[in-house]
Amino acid sequence: MRKIDELLLEYGHSHQNETNKTIHWICVPAIFFSIVGLVYSIPSEQLSTMLPFSQGFANWATLILILILFYYASLSLPLALGMFFFSALCLALANLIDLMSPIPLWAVSLIIFTLAWVFQFYGHKIEGRKPSFFKDIQFLLIGPAWLMHFIYKKLGLAY
Repeated sequence: MRKIDELLLEYGHSHQNETNKTIHWICVPAIFFSIVGLVYSIPSEQLSTMLPFSQGFANWATLILILILFYYASLSLPLALGMFFFSALCLALANLIDLMSPIPLWAVSLIIFTLAWVFQFYGHKIEGRKPSFFKDIQFLLIGPAWLMHFIYKKLGLAY
């Protein structure tokens, strides 16, 4: 069995309850986005100086997402591709909020992060099982891939 299959199977063991699954479909992407937004909010002028070829597009969120995408690619190239598109969407949304919202991106992200985690823990209370990341921190990254693999299955794509 591939490592990604083992990780998705193990993650799925603590996500059997339909209410908890529904909460995860909303909150896992929200948490992923909120972390992107929080990291995007870190001043990155020094990063742009260190990477002059980036022409001002460099920020900490992009750099960290590149590293995370390498992790996903080590598990499954097709899932990494899906996570690349979702990550790009999160970056674009963070940029839009940063440019247009009267509320700072970090504040929007912090509110989303807090509310989503409250609902996540509520979902696990209903489930009667602890979140998987209590056992292994890498499950914080497996949650989004777990949802992506369902999308792939629905579309009839190999992951």
